[in-house]
Amino acid sequence: MVLVLIVAAVAGLGASFAMPVVMKTPETSYQAKFSLELSKKIETFAKVGSIVLLITGLIMGIMNPYLFKTGWYIASIVIYIGVQFIVAGIMPKKVKQMAEIIHSHSGDDVPESYGKINSELNPSISLYIVLPLFLSS
Repeated sequence: MVLVLIVAAVAGLGASFAMPVVMKTPETSYQAKFSLELSKKIETFAKVGSIVLLITGLIMGIMNPYLFKTGWYIASIVIYIGVQFIVAGIMPKKVKQMAEIIHSHSGDDVPESYGKINSELNPSISLYIVLPLFLSS
């Protein structure tokens, strides 16, 4: 069970570390379109890793009920749920807005509105990466 938990953490966090690099403000509209498509593929690894991480963590809690009485375990579940509001609520809306902007844009440059939304998205991505690291320590 611990091995599955570790593999899920590595897969999920590894993919999460790739997201800011891929989503950096591109210089051309082609690069923006490519980064959006690539981020969709990377997001799959982050989602699957995150879900497996939660499931294995809860199974380990069921196997060792004393964990439900420890502060770090309860805090990690609460923070995980809090991060999901960002990941499932805020980020998809912003990425959808970015996709709409870039696909409706006809020039080779990147529209200013795309860059503005991308800069708003970066703190959300950073929080998604930093909190799981905090939880694993």
